[in-house]
Amino acid sequence: MPYYKHHVFFCVNQREDEACCQDHDARAMRDYAKKRCQELGIHGAGQIRINQSGCLDRCAEGPIIVVYPDGVWYRYQSRADVDRIIDQHLIHGQPVKELEI
Repeated sequence: MPYYKHHVFFCVNQREDEACCQDHDARAMRDYAKKRCQELGIHGAGQIRINQSGCLDRCAEGPIIVVYPDGVWYRYQSRADVDRIIDQHLIHGQPVKELEI
């Protein structure tokens, strides 16, 4: 059994010369997701872990989230998208097909 039910990585990479996830305020979105999961009581060992990552090498598709162990990749545009991922995928186990890449 994995240590976390879901381990969520937000790319927060910043590039000088091309599009990147941080151009979309990815770090703030990661902070928002972590805070929301904490408020819901679903963040921590045996539950959900929200982390930042360096480049996930899908810059043109960003901003990007990947959820493990499911291996589901998402593109999000707003807090509402992040809320959908938390509510539908992380809590209820149903990937958000419309946001998958």
